[in-house]
Amino acid sequence: MSDPTQHKNRLAAEKSPYLLQHAHNPVDWYPWGDEAFARARSEDKPIFLSIGYSTCHWCHVMERESFESAEIAALMNQLFVCVKVDREERPDVDRVYMSFVQATTGGGGWPMSVWLTPELKPFYGGTYFPPRDAYGRPGFPTVLEAISRTWRDKRPEVLASSEAIVERLREIGSAGGGRSPELLDQGVLGDGAKVFARVFDEAEGGFGKAPKFPRPVTHAFLMREWARTRDPKLLDMVRTTLRKMAEGGMYDHLGGGFHRYSVDRFWHVPHFEKMLYDQAQLVDAYVEAWQATGDASLLRVVRETCEYVLRDLTDPATGGFWSAEDADSPVAPGAHERAEGAFYVFSAAEIDDVCGTDAPAFMRAYAIEPDGNADDPHGELTGKNVLHRQPDEPESEALVRARAALLAHRNQRPRPHLDDKVLCSWNGLMIAALARASVAAREPRWLAAAVRAADFVLTTLWDERTRTLRRRFRAGEAAFEAHLDDHAALALALASLYEATFDRRWLDAAVPIVEAMNERFLDDAQGGWFATSGRDASVLLRLKEDYDGAEPSGNSLASLASLRLGELCARPEWGKLAERCVSAFSGRLREEPHAAPLLLVVFDWLLGGPTHIVLAGAESDAARAHELESEIASHFIPRRVLARAQHVPWAAEMFTVSDTVTTYVCRDRACDRPSIDVLSLNESLSRLVPAP
Repeated sequence: MSDPTQHKNRLAAEKSPYLLQHAHNPVDWYPWGDEAFARARSEDKPIFLSIGYSTCHWCHVMERESFESAEIAALMNQLFVCVKVDREERPDVDRVYMSFVQATTGGGGWPMSVWLTPELKPFYGGTYFPPRDAYGRPGFPTVLEAISRTWRDKRPEVLASSEAIVERLREIGSAGGGRSPELLDQGVLGDGAKVFARVFDEAEGGFGKAPKFPRPVTHAFLMREWARTRDPKLLDMVRTTLRKMAEGGMYDHLGGGFHRYSVDRFWHVPHFEKMLYDQAQLVDAYVEAWQATGDASLLRVVRETCEYVLRDLTDPATGGFWSAEDADSPVAPGAHERAEGAFYVFSAAEIDDVCGTDAPAFMRAYAIEPDGNADDPHGELTGKNVLHRQPDEPESEALVRARAALLAHRNQRPRPHLDDKVLCSWNGLMIAALARASVAAREPRWLAAAVRAADFVLTTLWDERTRTLRRRFRAGEAAFEAHLDDHAALALALASLYEATFDRRWLDAAVPIVEAMNERFLDDAQGGWFATSGRDASVLLRLKEDYDGAEPSGNSLASLASLRLGELCARPEWGKLAERCVSAFSGRLREEPHAAPLLLVVFDWLLGGPTHIVLAGAESDAARAHELESEIASHFIPRRVLARAQHVPWAAEMFTVSDTVTTYVCRDRACDRPSIDVLSLNESLSRLVPAP
C-alpha cells in the first residue's frame, strides 16, 4: 500500500475504499468522470483505465510493483490519462470493459487494465502486468510504450478495430446473448444437470478442476432438479460439495464464514478473501440442503456463518452489512509486510503453545503438520497450517476449548482490511438469507438483524418521492444510480422478510421498487432486463446479463422477484415478464444451460408452478403461527409462496378450523385438507417433496 505521508492525487476526495488505497500513488489518477475525459480529448491522449476492488489480492500486487513506482508512474502520467474505477461501486463500467477484455483475450479478472480512446472506446486490454520483462512476457513499462506507439503510428487501424468490437458487443449484449429464442421444454433442465454431473468431482465435491469456486447458484438448480426428478445423485452432488467445503480450509473453522475459493482440488488452501455475497448465498445453500437431508452439520455451518456476518460484517451504527474482508493482512503487529492468509494460519508450535493439553487432539482433528500443511505456490504459507477438519476425528470438549483459545489468540493479530461500504444488491442477498435462516434455525436475532438492515437500506438508499434507488452507502454518502441487480435483490429481500414476519409493510415497500425496476431496465421489445438504465452517457454499452457466476445475474434475480412478488402482490403481469425473460435467453439456455443455473430455477418455476402455503386465522395467535412457520421452514419446498390469508386477495376466503391458526397447502389452486397442528402439516408438506 502507498505511504500516506506522500502526496495526494485526486482519489483522496473519493469515498471508495479501493480508490482511497490509491490516493497516495505517484500516478496522477482520476476517478471515472468528465474531468478525466475532457483532459484526454484536449490532449489527444488515450485513457489507461485500471479497475479493481479493495480486497483484490493481485490488485494490491500490481499497486506495489507498478503504481507505487515513481519511474513507472512517470511513464503512465506522460503517455496516458489514468483513471481508477472500483468495480463494486461501478459494475456498469466494469461490465463493459470486462466484456471487451474477455472477447479479445479469452479471459478476464482483476486488476483489469484497459486502454481507451478519448471517446471511451476500448482498443487494448488485459489484467495483471508484471513490472519487468521476464520469461518471454512483456513487463508493464514495455506494454505502456508499445500501446503509445501504436496509438501514435497506427491510429486509423486502432479506431476501426475498436469500433468493430464495440459494435459486436453491443449486438450481443442487447439481444439476449446473441442467440435466437427457442421453444424450451423440461429437457433443458435435464441437460443442465447432465453438464454438472459430467464435471462433478465425486471424491472431493465441487465441479471441475482446481481452482474450485463455491458458485451457490449451481446448488440452487440441482436441489430443484432433484426435487423434480427424484434422482438421488443430484442431491448427493450438493451434499458432498457442501460437506467438503465446510471441512476444508475454505471454511473458517474458528470464526465462521467462507473464503472466496480454493486454489486446490481438495478445498485445503483458500484464497482468503471473504465476500458478503458468498456468505449470503452459501447460507441459502446450506439451509436448503439441511431442509432436504436433516443433516445437523449443515445447519451448524449456517449458524456459524450468520454469526460471523453479524459480528464482523455488520455496521453497529446503522445495521447495514459491509462488503468484504481482504485476503492479505500484516504478518505481525506494526509490520509493513503483508501476506495472504496471515490472519488465519498457524504454525504447529503456536497451536501447541496456545492450546496446551488440548493441542494433540486439535492437531489430529485439523491435520496440523510440524512443518506446515499448506501447498502454497507463492511461498507465503511456508511452515504454516491451514485448518481443515478431518471427518473421522470425533467432536470433543477438547476441540471446543482449543477453537475458542485459538480464536481469542487470532483476534490479537492485525485484522485484514475491511471494505466497509454498504452495497444495495449484496445487502439484499444477505437480508434475504438471514430472514430465511432465522425461521429455519429458530434464531430471532438474525431476523432482527435482517429487519434493521432493510430499514437502513430503505431509509438511506431508496427515495420514495423520486422512486430512485442508490447503489452504495459509505461515510454518510449514498451514491451512484442503482442497477438491475440492486432493485431485484432488494425486492427479493423484502419478499423474504414478509414471509418471515408476515408484516405487510415489506410487500408495500417492494411494489414501488419492482415498478421502478421495470420502468428503468425492462426491454419491452425483446424481453428481459438491461443491467443499466442507459442514463449515463459515459457507459458505452447497455448490456443484458444472463451469466450466473459468483453473483447471480440481474435477469435471474429480476425474474425470481417478478414471480414471487407477482404471487404475493397479486400482480400476474409480473410473472409474464419472467416468462419473456426466459424466452429471450432460451437460446443460451439450450446451448449452455450450465451458464445460467438460476435462470433454470426460474424455468423450473414456470414449468411446475408455485406451491402456495397460506396461514389463515387471527394474527394475534403468534405462538401458534410461529410453530407452524418453523415446521414449514424445516422442509425443502421449491417454488414456495408463503402468505397470510388476509394479505393476498386470492386467499381471502380461506377460513380457520376450530378457531385456531389454520394452514393450507395448495398446488394449481387446489388445496390439501387444512392443518391446525404440526403433525398434519408435516404430512401435507412431506407429500410435496418426500424425504430422500
